[in-house]
Amino acid sequence: MPEERTCRENPMKGIPLDINFTTFIYSLSSSAMVALGEAEDPSTGQVEFQPQMAKHTIDVLGMLKEKFEEGLDDNERKLLCDIVYNLRMAYVNKTK
Repeated sequence: MPEERTCRENPMKGIPLDINFTTFIYSLSSSAMVALGEAEDPSTGQVEFQPQMAKHTIDVLGMLKEKFEEGLDDNERKLLCDIVYNLRMAYVNKTK
């Protein structure tokens, strides 16, 4: 009989998190900008275009936009829409 795996208790439980939907979207957006070579990678200081990583992160943001559009307030909807559009345009301009 296979061993049943369960998640362990969250070791960060009780530590306040400064994350909400907006900071999450900005985090993904920053990652996409690094992958597009529009910003330095904070861990290396390098600026490098990584098309596969850029496309993946932009696609994740697009998926979130489609999946969560109905549950967002107007500001969140506009933020996500603008970020996805701007990142898609940057990607298309980089891959022409």
